[in-house]
Amino acid sequence: MKNNKGQLKIQQMAFMLIAITLFFVLVGLFLLSFKLSSIRTQATLLEEESARGYANKLANSPEFSCGDSFGTAEVNCIDADKLMTLKANIDDFEELWGKGITNIKVIRVYPKQESGECEGNLNDCNIITLKESSEGFGASSIVSLCRKEVLEGKSYDKCEVARLIVNYEDWRE
Repeated sequence: MKNNKGQLKIQQMAFMLIAITLFFVLVGLFLLSFKLSSIRTQATLLEEESARGYANKLANSPEFSCGDSFGTAEVNCIDADKLMTLKANIDDFEELWGKGITNIKVIRVYPKQESGECEGNLNDCNIITLKESSEGFGASSIVSLCRKEVLEGKSYDKCEVARLIVNYEDWRE
């Protein structure tokens, strides 16, 4: 009889050790999934920050920026004439921004135009699309959209408020 009670106690202890081990394994898995979720959130935030950086980088790149053509070196100023030239010759400049950028669009915010995509005349439209896709992380930046205009035989600088929208996809995946 004594031998059976000892065996029963050993079995109870073994089941308790297995139960405690399973409990700690489940707690560990929960903590691991929580930590992985936190890492995914941080990765998403970093990708969005990277897209915002690309938007600012493009706005200030020589191919987009106003440079000194409007009197002083402007920050976040896009030359609309350069942009339309770039749009017309988009195939020649495809490798300019690399594999990561999937969408580049400039939308005039003020003064508001109700028409759509720009094809030739900048006065009749409010959207200039260089590359279009909805893939990746999107970011935008408020920029000045400037161009040279002629009024009564005199040239002047016309600047409007626009939003540069850039989608960025991590090409390393």
